[in-house]
Amino acid sequence: MAPLRDEMHAHCYRMLGSVHDADDALQEAMLRAWRGLPAVRSAAAVRSWMYAVTTRTCLDAIGRRGRRALPMDLGPASPSAVTGDPPDHDMAWLTPYPSAALAYEQREAVELAFVAALQHLAGNQRAALLLVEVVGYTPAEIADMMGTTVASVNSALQRARAVIAAKTPAPSQRTADTRARALAGQYADALQRGDADALIALLSEDVTWSMPPLRAWYAGTEAVRDFAQRVPLGSCGRWRHTPTQANGRPAVASYLCPDGDHTFSAWSIDVFSFRDSRIAAITSFLGAPHFTTFGLPATYSAEDAVCLPR
Repeated sequence: MAPLRDEMHAHCYRMLGSVHDADDALQEAMLRAWRGLPAVRSAAAVRSWMYAVTTRTCLDAIGRRGRRALPMDLGPASPSAVTGDPPDHDMAWLTPYPSAALAYEQREAVELAFVAALQHLAGNQRAALLLVEVVGYTPAEIADMMGTTVASVNSALQRARAVIAAKTPAPSQRTADTRARALAGQYADALQRGDADALIALLSEDVTWSMPPLRAWYAGTEAVRDFAQRVPLGSCGRWRHTPTQANGRPAVASYLCPDGDHTFSAWSIDVFSFRDSRIAAITSFLGAPHFTTFGLPATYSAEDAVCLPR
């Protein structure tokens, strides 16, 4: 079962939208699977058995905890910068996923827009969609694994596809990883230099920027420019960045040094959605605990610097 651990952890994250919840669910699923393993008749059946057990464990967790959210799920975008926005720590927020360990073909299935859309599905619909379209099982195989009917799986799958189509961006040209890394580096460089024009030039016209656990978010370059000039480029302090990978794409870890201080401290993991060689969405997950999840240091010095591509 150990060779399947990374694969099962990614499945838990897609189902639950949280690395912490995925950790808990995977631990419970491994215990359940170990107890039932003697009943599995062949080595070939172990993977299906693990997916069945892990999916049931996640469905139990969904029943207890509900779904994870992003700021755009809670209300309309703000037309101008919101200052003094208190963090909402009572909300169950979606979290970023450190995807460097995943195989290349698995990374697209943890992209943030897709995982966020999954949170709008009922648990059985998430399971049906993921097991068919990500893992590759047939409805008949899923019905056998989960102890249900093919008709029930097909019904859940039909509803899930309709919601995902409505919640995810329209298909467009996928931005290559080399271009995505360059965009991430240019974003970091623009913030470090305080260059709003250079930042806006990287963005699509309909770009969004959100910062969970803050509820305020922004849509369109005009609102994003106002926010950028007044907050990260205007009143926060000095920035340093290091590259990382989150939700299957290049990302940036941002460190902030307030004016008058001398230490750059962990601030946010900035996760991007890319479309047609531009940044279409920025989700800045605020908080040092995310850095622990990504194996990144809590503070930043010149000696830690890694050059970001431009």
